[in-house]
Amino acid sequence: MDQMMMGAMSKDMMSMPGMQAMDMSVMQACMDACSACEQACTVCSTQMMDCAPACMNCADMCNTMMRSMMRMQGMDSASMMAMLDACIAMCQKCMDDCMRHADMSEVCKMCAQSCQACMDACMAMKNMMMAMS
Repeated sequence: MDQMMMGAMSKDMMSMPGMQAMDMSVMQACMDACSACEQACTVCSTQMMDCAPACMNCADMCNTMMRSMMRMQGMDSASMMAMLDACIAMCQKCMDDCMRHADMSEVCKMCAQSCQACMDACMAMKNMMMAMS
């Protein structure tokens, strides 16, 4: 299904100025990482640790980031870069908070790892977009 969705998005995006250079596999990896991070943060937020607020905020940010990448027709490069920065910052905060509990909670450890993976994917997306400009 991911392949079909990305194929359909690719066709729409290719008509947009400057989008011919977009690496759809980097975009798909970023959306997948955002989705996984959203899920991990949602689970972690139920653990009643003091990281719960950061986890809930991170889950929301990851969802928003992923949904924004799915509607590329209205993509504005500056806005997308700012959102990627915000997602990276929120993942960093959540990861830092969860790492304080990682030795006591496998859920917090998993959440922190998912946040790191999301930050890496968002950075790869940013780097690709900067290379396109």
